[in-house]
Parts: sequence; C-alpha cells; structure tokens
Amino acid sequence: MTDETPRPPSTWGVPQSPTAPAAEAPATAPGPTPSGAPAPAAPQVTPGSPGTDAPGRSAATAAGADLRASLAAVRTEVGKAVVGQDAAVTGLIIALLCRGHVLLEGVPGVAKTLLVRSLSGALSLGTKRVQFTPDLMPGDVTGSLVYDARTAQFSFREGPVFTNLLLADEINRTPPKTQASLLEAMEERQVTVDGEPRLLPDPFVVVATQNPVEYEGTYPLPEAQLDRFLLKLLLPLPERTDEVEVLARHAAGFDPRDLAAAGLRAVAGADDLARAREQVARVQVAQEVLGYVVDVCRATRTSPSLGLGVSPRGATALLATSRAWAWLCGRDYVTPDDVQALAHPTLRHRVQLRPEAEIEGVTAESVLDTVLASVPVPR
Repeated sequence: MTDETPRPPSTWGVPQSPTAPAAEAPATAPGPTPSGAPAPAAPQVTPGSPGTDAPGRSAATAAGADLRASLAAVRTEVGKAVVGQDAAVTGLIIALLCRGHVLLEGVPGVAKTLLVRSLSGALSLGTKRVQFTPDLMPGDVTGSLVYDARTAQFSFREGPVFTNLLLADEINRTPPKTQASLLEAMEERQVTVDGEPRLLPDPFVVVATQNPVEYEGTYPLPEAQLDRFLLKLLLPLPERTDEVEVLARHAAGFDPRDLAAAGLRAVAGADDLARAREQVARVQVAQEVLGYVVDVCRATRTSPSLGLGVSPRGATALLATSRAWAWLCGRDYVTPDDVQALAHPTLRHRVQLRPEAEIEGVTAESVLDTVLASVPVPR
C-alpha cells in the first residue's frame, strides 16, 4: 500500500504561519497529512523557550509530547504489518482524536482490512468486521431482541457495532435501509432497539470501505450519510518499492492473519486517546483562521462545477481536523496551512459535481484545488 503522494523525509513537518509564535519542536513525526502531502519544514526553537524539551517546560507540554510520541509509535507498529500507509494511519488517528468516522476508498487487495486490524492492535482497541451484502439486515449490524424460551423473555443480543473500530467492508453493497442503520450509531453513538437507547463504547469509529471502480450491484451512499464521515481517505495501488517490500515480507514468512508473529504490540490505548482529545480541545483558533475555514467552505457553494457545496457541518469538521493536525504537529494554535493540509480529505466527499463538469473530466480534487487557490489566505 502507499500514500497518496511519495513519502516525505522522516522529520516533523510543522506548518507555521509567518506571524505565529515559535512552537514546540517534537522529536518524532506524525507522518504526512491524510491527503498525502508533506507539511512545510519545522521552525527552529531555542533551548529553554516555551514548548521545548527543556527541564523548565510545563507539565501540560510534557504530557502533550509524551502523547504525541505514543501516537507516533502507533504508526511505527502499524508499519510492521502495512507497508507505506503513513498518511492513512495519520488520518485514522485524526479521526480518533476528533471522534469522527472514516471512509476508505481503494481497489480490493490494498490491505484496508489489515490496516484497521493493525491499528486496533497497536492501540489495544476492540475491532469487528462486517461484510456488507445485499441481504444484510439492520439488526445484523446493530443487534436485535432474541426470545429466550427458558425465561419466556426477550433479551438484547449486541451486534458487531458494539466495538471500538467497526470495519464496514464494502458499505455500498448493502441497500439504503441497512446503510441507514449506521446513521444513529455514527451521529449519536448509540443504537435504539425497541425504544431503548444503548450506548456504544468510547472510542467508537466506523471505518467504511468502498471499491472505486466496480459499481454493478452497489447502492451509492446518500449525501446525508456521506456528510457524517469526517474524512475520506484514498488508498491507491502501491509504488513499486513498496510492493517489492510487501513481497519480501511475504517471502520471509509474514502472515497477515498473525499480527503477533509480526511483532506488532500495543503501544497506546483508549486512555491515551482520551487525554489527547482533551489537549486537542485546547488548541486555539484565531478569528481570522475561523473566517478562512468559512470562506473556503462557502467558496465551494458558489463553484460553477459543483451542484452541492460543503455544508456548515463540513466547516466544523474541517475546523476539528485542522486542530487535531496542529496538535499532532506540536502547536497549540491553528494556521491556514493546517486548514489547507486537511481540506481535501475532509471535504472531497461533501461536494457533488455537476453532470456537465463530470463529462468534462473535472474532479472534486481539482475543484478543491481551485477553491483553495482562490480564497485569500489570512496573514
């Protein structure tokens, strides 16, 4: 598997605005952005200044650095099983930090299932996989009431949705009725059966997959459900060097069904994610950056190539992912660079091309590029 662009050097890339104060210089990199693009070079900081690893740094700064190091170790562990997927791992970690859901799009055989299993193992989280098929019923996902003849009562039997990472494999191969069974779980983090709500575990993330080239017998996701996915990550075929590495590992005896034999271990957990979310919530956003997020989203609504632009929910999603990326980069403030880095994976599935634009070969990616180039960047 591979990133959407070639991998950058293994150093932290911290987006920095020209007028922003010096930020903490982390020791390890969060990897490329979920869009696959490396971030600008990290700024230099002087020893002993706020945010450095000097003995006088604050406890909060130290805790943040430790948490980032733990999440960077997660990427390393996943790399023991999945080759060249740093950008996707970064996107999944951002989704966990934002309590959002992810839509993975890639052809069969690019290790989407292995990616989720490896991530759950590195984070010590529960995971379940549901193969979505035309005959799958909503109760097969959420659970249902089962009659017990011994007690003459109905009892609730939990469905696979009661887990931390739910892999909804080929979600577009099941009818809309079953697709809709996930809407409440994704938005409210609960399922209601027989009028009784039942809370889902925390964290809870739906990682849905779909095939971008085969549409026969599929049911396209409605806009209402697409909008509930925080990120859409594209998983292209691997580069040659990565594919050679995959084959070398298999030749050496790698078994994707036995991650323990590959040396993958848990290096973080749900408590680490909870503490990291608290720190992400403290990341500051200037009024000018808030305006920039809004202007980018509003520009999609007036684009002549789009029949549907980004909703206010999409703007809040872009704000959330930008804050998570800024925190992963070791800063407590968001810059326009953060917004640009997360714009594609956060917004690409929230826009709808006009038919005439599709005929002309226009893509959502090219429209977003045009929008980002046209909206003035605050200084």
